[in-house]
Amino acid sequence: MAKHQIRNLVYWLLAVVVVGVVVVLAVKPRPVLVDIAVAARGAMDVRIEEDGKTRIRERYMVSSPLTGRLLRVTWDVGDAVVGGETILARLEPTDPDLLDPRTIAQARARVRAAERKLEATKAALAKAEAAADFAEVEMGRARQLRRTNAASISEFEEKELAFRQRSEDARAAGFNVDIAEYELELQRAALLLSDPDQTDDGDMELSIRAPIDGRVLRIYQESTAVVAAGVALMELGDPTDLEVVADFLSRDAVRISAGDRVIMRHWGGLRPLEGRVRLVEPSGFTKVSALGVEEQRVNVIIDLVDPSEQRAELGDGFRVDCEVVVWEDTDVLQIPTSALFRVDGNWHVFAIEANTARLRPVEIDHNNGTVAEIIEGLEEGAQVIPHPSDTIEDGVLVEQR
Repeated sequence: MAKHQIRNLVYWLLAVVVVGVVVVLAVKPRPVLVDIAVAARGAMDVRIEEDGKTRIRERYMVSSPLTGRLLRVTWDVGDAVVGGETILARLEPTDPDLLDPRTIAQARARVRAAERKLEATKAALAKAEAAADFAEVEMGRARQLRRTNAASISEFEEKELAFRQRSEDARAAGFNVDIAEYELELQRAALLLSDPDQTDDGDMELSIRAPIDGRVLRIYQESTAVVAAGVALMELGDPTDLEVVADFLSRDAVRISAGDRVIMRHWGGLRPLEGRVRLVEPSGFTKVSALGVEEQRVNVIIDLVDPSEQRAELGDGFRVDCEVVVWEDTDVLQIPTSALFRVDGNWHVFAIEANTARLRPVEIDHNNGTVAEIIEGLEEGAQVIPHPSDTIEDGVLVEQR
């Protein structure tokens, strides 16, 4: 065979090889570029978010104990007052209301009623203190049992929560006794001023003193005027003694329990505030949303855990974002929820095995919208595809983007 024929044959063979390689590369499936997430163990929690509003825990409404002429109130909102010392307002008699027999009889009846109310509040205080002492003893026993691993953490936390609740009940009962004593003092003063034997008009003046240490929150009657008995004059409270009330959808409120941890954000400070759920009110109410939809809402009362020094700027009626932690664990196998999708009503994922996408059924438990807890179907370290596109099918070659 001639040399030029051999050379032509070689050229043709090379051309056939090149064409074959091109055809193979053209028909060979290309891997789909995907993002990859790894099933890993770590801490996880489930939260329910809602807007809340701060409010002073104990408010004191100062009202006129009897009918009289109110002298002009010189206090301003925000002024500090001292319990039992600061004179909030002064009342002068109006002739003849403060001196007629009917007023005297009514004042005496109010004194007797105030005395019985004081006795009742003292009995309630003794009962609340006894319950708090018993809860403290129970908590101490649970702490001893916990040290010897004879009691679970949940049992100890239940005793601790019961002690805190009974202590708050005793504290509230103490406030009620203070209020009853203050009301009795006012009623006795009204009876003295109704004594017809008093003829000195200069002594016919009733000073209304502050029942607590705190600040003036609102003033309802500032100018001089004749006011009737029971008319609200001003409102007092301690701005450092705050709680938070947030209304949750009823379907979310049933998942919240007393003692749940609460994280409060966007209140204006540099760091979130910590809180604990004290009460889920047993009665709901209807509220119309911004879209005009009627919703059943339930108030959840939250105690602030952080000391008042760390939230000095927070006042009454301020807005906060509340995140109630209804479930949490420190060791959970989890994947992004974006990797989950349903097939025939069951959860599935695309797992990556040997650079190939494989459809795998999974069973999940808790889901917080960002990650989901995997109960069955994946092992730790397994790779899954988040946000799988329509091009991903079982058996498709994939490559990390």
